[in-house]
Amino acid sequence: MQAAILHAFGTPLSIEEIILRPPGRGEVAVRIDACAICHSDIAYMDGAYGGTLPMVLGHEAAGHVTATGPGVTGIATGDAVLVTLIRACGTCPACAANAPTSCDNAYAATVSPISGTAGPVSQGMATGAFAEAVVVDQSQCVALPEDIDPSVACLLSCGVITGFGAVTNTAKLQPGESCAVIGAGGVGLNTIQAAALSGASTVIALDLSDEKLARARTFGATMGLRADDPAADSLLREATGGRGVDYVFVTVGVPRVFETATTLLAPGGAMVMVGLPSVDTRVSYSPTAIAAMNQRLLGSRMGQTVLKRDIPALIELYRDGRLQLDSLVTARYPLSQINAAIDAARQGKAVRNVIVF
Repeated sequence: MQAAILHAFGTPLSIEEIILRPPGRGEVAVRIDACAICHSDIAYMDGAYGGTLPMVLGHEAAGHVTATGPGVTGIATGDAVLVTLIRACGTCPACAANAPTSCDNAYAATVSPISGTAGPVSQGMATGAFAEAVVVDQSQCVALPEDIDPSVACLLSCGVITGFGAVTNTAKLQPGESCAVIGAGGVGLNTIQAAALSGASTVIALDLSDEKLARARTFGATMGLRADDPAADSLLREATGGRGVDYVFVTVGVPRVFETATTLLAPGGAMVMVGLPSVDTRVSYSPTAIAAMNQRLLGSRMGQTVLKRDIPALIELYRDGRLQLDSLVTARYPLSQINAAIDAARQGKAVRNVIVF
């Protein structure tokens, strides 16, 4: 069985043979059909989040169940499933409150199921889906219809739910409210289309690329602004009657953006932190300025998604033609060309490149 392994931060992945142990209690084995490349994978490769090497990355996947361990319920061999990094114990206070992305015990005492020729290999983000197969906790999987192309469906497991859920679950944006989305990449586009579908009156995309801003309009943005335009702030205020926006969604991992995004907010508005800078990033705010305007800072991990609730709803939107998925896929690559796919994504040439098996 082959996988793409990271041996040193800042280096390309190496295609090698691995051994995957059988699923244990509560686990499932999944043959991977497709796995998209997320910028979090690239950040991990660059050492932004640390981790133990060697490691198999990849967490935005779809495939078919090949085996189940003791205690697995609701998933059977042969089922088409989405594979995500959202692991939840099901018993902690967060899980009891139907907030699995805040699970207290998600990664407690986990042991990687992967071994290489030289010993243990870490399972990146508890998934390790840049591989022909994975063994993951049953909570990380949710059923998929057989008739949806897995190279499209796999986008639902991270890029779509992270952006969409930031709007619908974290912000709970209401019809008539306004928002700005900083970053018009894969997650940003899904934030934009969620805001449009939620009835936002104004959806302003900000990016450094004219091409990305043009694409943002096709996903529902009502205005596109160059983030490096000195007049961007005043143009945004003009578009919102001088108030600023009700929500700013930061979908990039640029530290400076997290510091300045609050200046775009209306009184009572909220900045939703979606993108992830490196773990050692520090930013500063004026607590007085934020408190005086009753503003909020909201974290949004994986769009606060509840898989069994949100994935069927997104699939229904896709079937109805209201949710764009196919146009998010830029190109498909075999595993042997994963480094070329990553290079294209790193250079901003792709919304989502997908590895197909």
